[in-house]
Amino acid sequence: MTIDRARLWHEDPRLWRLVLVRYLVVFAPLSLLWELAQLPLYTLWTQASPASIAYAVIHCTLGDMLIGVLALLVALLVTRAGPLERWRWGRVGAVAVGFGLVYTAFSEWFNTAVRMSWAYSDWMPLTPIVALGVSPLLQWLLLPTVALAWVRAAARKANQA
Repeated sequence: MTIDRARLWHEDPRLWRLVLVRYLVVFAPLSLLWELAQLPLYTLWTQASPASIAYAVIHCTLGDMLIGVLALLVALLVTRAGPLERWRWGRVGAVAVGFGLVYTAFSEWFNTAVRMSWAYSDWMPLTPIVALGVSPLLQWLLLPTVALAWVRAAARKANQA
């Protein structure tokens, strides 16, 4: 049995443009806006200098972009996505969101409870069992979903042209 190497997803330049350009064109600005909007939910908002706040926003946005791309790539591996035309978008999205959620839950717990490198303000709603911020978890439910929906629509439009 021979493998049609041209059909492997990781060798398809269209896929890399989709992930590294189209996905990030939507995901990056959404992440930046989310980071700005949730600033009051962290003590940084009232306790840090404007320069420290700006650094945190840039750092967190770049981290979100990295996590978002890695989550999507993990999803493509786990779901054995195949060529773009045969993607099961729901599965890819579910795995990407799941990976983002798990990573974020661990990171929030580790940085607030173990390292204590940041803290939530009184405004941050917390999950009931483990005191994790609801906002960062919602971020990973919503932003990859929106970005992938936009990418899927763009891919459909490109296939129709």
